[in-house]
Amino acid sequence: MYLHSCDNKSYRGVSEFYSSFWYTLIMYSNKLSEILKQAHVHMKCPDAVERKLQKLIADGTNHLQVISDFDMTISKYKHLNKRCPSTHSILETNNMISDDIKKQLKDLKDKYYAIEIDHNLTNEEKVPYMIEWWTTAHDIIAKTKINRKHLQEGVSQSGIRLRDGCNELIEVLYENNIPLLIFSAGVGDVLQEALKQKSNFHPNMQIISNFMEFDDQGELTGFKGRLIHTFNKNESALDGDDYFELLTQRHNVILMGDMLGDTSMADGVQNLSACLKIGFLNAKFDELLDQFMDAWDIVLVDDQTMDVANAIVGEVAAKQST
Repeated sequence: MYLHSCDNKSYRGVSEFYSSFWYTLIMYSNKLSEILKQAHVHMKCPDAVERKLQKLIADGTNHLQVISDFDMTISKYKHLNKRCPSTHSILETNNMISDDIKKQLKDLKDKYYAIEIDHNLTNEEKVPYMIEWWTTAHDIIAKTKINRKHLQEGVSQSGIRLRDGCNELIEVLYENNIPLLIFSAGVGDVLQEALKQKSNFHPNMQIISNFMEFDDQGELTGFKGRLIHTFNKNESALDGDDYFELLTQRHNVILMGDMLGDTSMADGVQNLSACLKIGFLNAKFDELLDQFMDAWDIVLVDDQTMDVANAIVGEVAAKQST
């Protein structure tokens, strides 16, 4: 773990660093401090993390909201060393879709995914390509006339899994009335079905994603609403929705994602006070770690659990109940 201090403090070793870092938090629980000491947990600015954690805990559940990506953030990147599917992948590999359509969608992914993860391009330079990719893919998918019931079957037969401890996080957020906003560039209908099958979809949860439109017979006719791609998961995607305005008292945010573009998902939060950003680095660890540490407060390397988020929310909830 990096022990760099953004306040230019110096520590004589790990023990002195943690003695300072966790002095005020240790009175609540050893669980959080122990989890954040693990080797796969990285922080470029532990001082800033400490301040944000103290703010979240002090203000309690009534001032907290959680904003998260779905694919490879709430859902697992891999399970038993096998890649797990995204919501788009579940749809694109559905048995009701012809091989020709599947090939067209795969060709699109092969072409545009390389652009999406090209770190030599700025997000602004990538946006036109992402719009072209998503729009073309949605037009192709719309031609399949897939039925709504096939989505349920596709999810149940897929290998999609939620991160270990995700059910616990979802229930704790619900029990403490903490809003959970899921921003996803995937397919909202598949995402919601995955949550219903693998966990729960509670009233405190809202999804901003690409939702399908079906006719009276349940056949797909197209996609509705604003296109959501990797680099517009922020207030611009809400387009008139008063979600953040209704949560003005919830000025503290726990933000989770697995891509650099996810860090802007809290843009639009009213009177933002503390935003703790937790990034899941699922692959290309050596190549991307420094960039992730520049962008995220806490970086979790090859972690398929929600242990860190659960520990933090647990601390906030515990403080609120005392």
